[in-house]
Amino acid sequence: MHVGAAPLGNGTSQPSAERTVANLREEGHSVAIDDKALARMSDYFRRLAAAEGLPVGQPQEFDSGYFRHQVPGGMVGTTRRQLAEIKLLDRLPAVLEEVALVRAELGYPIMVTPFSQIVVTQAVMNVIAGERYSNVPDEVIRYVGGKFGKPTVAVEPNVLDKIMSLPRAQALLEEPTMPELSELRRKFEPGIDDEELVLRVVMPQDQVDAMKAAGPVRQSYNPGAKPILTLLEAVSRRTDLSYFSVQKPGLQIVLTR
Repeated sequence: MHVGAAPLGNGTSQPSAERTVANLREEGHSVAIDDKALARMSDYFRRLAAAEGLPVGQPQEFDSGYFRHQVPGGMVGTTRRQLAEIKLLDRLPAVLEEVALVRAELGYPIMVTPFSQIVVTQAVMNVIAGERYSNVPDEVIRYVGGKFGKPTVAVEPNVLDKIMSLPRAQALLEEPTMPELSELRRKFEPGIDDEELVLRVVMPQDQVDAMKAAGPVRQSYNPGAKPILTLLEAVSRRTDLSYFSVQKPGLQIVLTR
C-alpha cells in the first residue's frame, strides 16, 4: 500500500501511514510495522516543517473533479507552486478544468510522467494565453505527431490540424529517432554509470557538471538548530557589529569581524 508519514501525507499526497495502520488494525488485520520508528520519523518531519515554516499534510475533502482531470498529486503541488510564483495561483481551478479538456482532445493519455506534464503544461499555456493552443510546447507536438507512440484514442481533428500547422511541427517531426544505447555511450566519457548517462542524455552538460562539482547532498539536518542559524545569519549581515557572543550550557559561539 502506498502511504506517507503523517506530516507528508494526506492532501494531494498519499494517505497517512499512521491512520492507515490504525484503520487496518481496527478491521482485525495484523500490520508488521515498527510503530516507534514511524513515530520518530513523523516527529522529525513535523519539527522540520515547523523550523522551515512549511505546512504539514491535512486531509482533503472529496473532489469528484479529480476523476476528470486525473492530475497526479505531485503535479498538483508543482502546478500550484509554479502558478504562485507568477502570481496566478487563483487560476488553478481554471487550469484543472482546462486539463480535463486538453486530456480529452489529446486522446486521453495516461496521466503519468511524462504525459501528465505534457497535458498540464498545455493547459496552463491555454489558460494564461487566453487563446487555446496559440502556444504549443515541443513535447505536445512530438506527442501528437506520434513520437511517443500512437495515441490510444485519436487526437481531436481540429486540435490536430492546429498543432500540425505550426511552423515548429515539421522540424520536430523530422527529428531523428533516439540513438541506440551503445551510440549514446560513445558520445560521453567512458566508464560513467547508467545514472550519469541518463542525466547527460536529457540535461544540458553544464548543469550535470555543476551537479557533480557540488558534491554529495548533505544528508543530515537538525530542525532544532534552525533558530540559532537564523540568528547567526542575521548577525552576519550587520555591518555595525564587530563582536558577537552567545553562551549557554554546553554551547559557546563567538563571531568577530
